[in-house]
Amino acid sequence: MQETDLYPPIKTFLEGQGYAVKGEIGPADVVALRDDDPPVIVELKTAFSLALLHQGIDRQAVTPHVYLAVPDAGGARGWKALRANLKLARRLGLGVLTVRLSDGLVTVHCDPGPFRPRLTTKPRERLLREFAARRGDPSPGGATGAGLVTAYRQDAMVLARHLAVQGPCRGRDVRDATGIPNATRIMRDNHYGWFARTAPGTYALSAEGRDACG
Repeated sequence: MQETDLYPPIKTFLEGQGYAVKGEIGPADVVALRDDDPPVIVELKTAFSLALLHQGIDRQAVTPHVYLAVPDAGGARGWKALRANLKLARRLGLGVLTVRLSDGLVTVHCDPGPFRPRLTTKPRERLLREFAARRGDPSPGGATGAGLVTAYRQDAMVLARHLAVQGPCRGRDVRDATGIPNATRIMRDNHYGWFARTAPGTYALSAEGRDACG
């Protein structure tokens, strides 16, 4: 496949919108003009890339109406990749077109325009809850895996250390002693493998838990 394979469907699509269309005008792959409207520029690539985004940004010095056009990858995997690139294109104010090469169908996924972020409540609430629940600042920025210490892990460690001192305890007693309201659930879920149920509602440290407590 070549970029030139995308040109005929894009040209036909734009001509259907009343544009006069020509290819390879200056640095632009496709230029479309209609009456006194600002020009439309379309940059063609066989796949999304950083180079394509850079080209789109460069063309915004000429016109605000810049589109990126790529083949329609199809399938769940292709849509997942396209969706991620759509987010980036919208933030950059770029439009996105896909071309289905089997029949020349052109689909407009987003039009150029200023990015207006849609703030959602739940992610922000989760962020603020985690921030408030952390004890101190245990994880340096960029930490992953074992280097990431969440508020949940901190709570689990408090419970493990309590059991290390007190021995097997009922869940509600651990809750009352540590002040962690979901103590029983944390020990029951046993995400880190630190706890062992010794009787209904009663928990002790596992071998992994003793190792974690040092």
